[in-house]
Amino acid sequence: MIKGRPPRLPVIFQSTEQPLFFVTLCTLHRRPFADIGVVHDTFLSYARRAEQFGVAVGRYVVMPDHVHLFVCGGLSVVLGDWVKGLKRSIHNALPEPKPAKLWQPGFFDHILRSDESYSQKWEYVRVNPVRGGLVATPDEWPYSGEVVLVDRV
Repeated sequence: MIKGRPPRLPVIFQSTEQPLFFVTLCTLHRRPFADIGVVHDTFLSYARRAEQFGVAVGRYVVMPDHVHLFVCGGLSVVLGDWVKGLKRSIHNALPEPKPAKLWQPGFFDHILRSDESYSQKWEYVRVNPVRGGLVATPDEWPYSGEVVLVDRV
């Protein structure tokens, strides 16, 4: 087992060709992004290019100090490498002066094993801006959406 990489159950991977991950990335010490609009635009650009590499980004919410997303990829996709590239792209796109370290090391990921699980996780994620006192309803938050339809709902 590689240090820092969660163990995976082979049974899960054998049961689905493209596992669906719920991923959360947090800024270091939960410091807010200098420009959430730039973070959102960079995220969308990176997520749209991901399709060329067999990665589909479904629903997502960019918060002031973290990002939630659902990502699906084939067995050849190394999620850690893909997330590392996403973090690097967002960091590079931020205006000067850039923080020396923007992100907490690593990320949280969870394999979703059922259609119901995707719906439940999405409902939790989409109301995050409301719980944070940023908007009154989830539809008011401009930094969320769906890049491609992940047919698990």
